[in-house]
Amino acid sequence: MNTLVETLDTTVADLLSALDAHPAARRLLAGDLDTDEYAGFLGQTYLYVRQTRPLLRRAGERLVRAGKALDLGRLFLQKADEEQGHDLWVLEDLAAIGRAQSPAAAPRPCSAVAAYIAWNQFQVEAGSPLAFLGTAYILEALSQARAGTTAAHLVARRRIPGIERGVRFLRGHADADEEHTCVLRGLFARLEVEGDRRAITLSAAVTAALYLGMFAGDTSAINAAATPYE
Repeated sequence: MNTLVETLDTTVADLLSALDAHPAARRLLAGDLDTDEYAGFLGQTYLYVRQTRPLLRRAGERLVRAGKALDLGRLFLQKADEEQGHDLWVLEDLAAIGRAQSPAAAPRPCSAVAAYIAWNQFQVEAGSPLAFLGTAYILEALSQARAGTTAAHLVARRRIPGIERGVRFLRGHADADEEHTCVLRGLFARLEVEGDRRAITLSAAVTAALYLGMFAGDTSAINAAATPYE
């Protein structure tokens, strides 16, 4: 197996184990959240998901302009188009559970989400644009492993009014991300520049740490979403 894929899969496995062991994350995965808690999770999710499309586009533009990995640059631009509207799935889920939110009244990002956005913006603007592939792999592998079961558990527990219509984001990513991770694995096998591989590995590790950080202590994604920007 490609050593880059092995490293990334180890990072994914470690993240899944850490989430399963974390009390707050475990409650989400088990579907045991109430409306306020799930709305908080969705609010933080919205903040980082709405950045995906512009990050992909900017990374692709840098690659194409530099004449480096032109096929990957075009793929980034294609994937940016494919991501259109995914942030709106989150807003639809919020509306379904009675917590409609407008983009103009987005919640404050918790520390982990703010750091995630800043890290990836730095990489696509001034670091290695290919690093975003590491970020994408972690999030898509996480969705493949947990999004579908989390949605099923939330619906089965029925602790949240309207939850049957409030899991579109989770279900949508569970359905699509298995194919996406396979595509990324194929891309990784073609990367020969050690610097690119290191950038992808580092970005994956940062993303895993920050995703777990969304559930840290009393300032988790669940609670941090309660205060909107003023």
